[in-house]
Amino acid sequence: MAAAVNIAFTTPDHLNGLTPSQQRPIDLVHLASQTKGDKAVEVEILQMFARQARGCLVALTADRGKVEVKAAANRLRNAAMAVGALRVAAAADLVETKGANADALASVAAAVLEAEHFILKLAR
Repeated sequence: MAAAVNIAFTTPDHLNGLTPSQQRPIDLVHLASQTKGDKAVEVEILQMFARQARGCLVALTADRGKVEVKAAANRLRNAAMAVGALRVAAAADLVETKGANADALASVAAAVLEAEHFILKLAR
């Protein structure tokens, strides 16, 4: 597990153009490039992302100040970008830049839930 934490990730360089892999909740092409195709590492990293995303979601919806909400949204966006969860990253970015209104939080929650379900299917 420690080895997975030390992997350096880069963001996808094809964010603006939709590719088939980007139409999924997790861009598996991006993830495979980050893990050098190691499926065991991919599953481990996705499971870590799911736990972190859930924690960030709890932090976003708790009664916290703007600074804490912005920090949680930033953590979520960065983690999502690292694994290729582009919808989660986009939703978190809106919360980070525009604030945590009800619509933005619902969008983040929906994107995180979609990514979690996708990860669960992959881990079977």
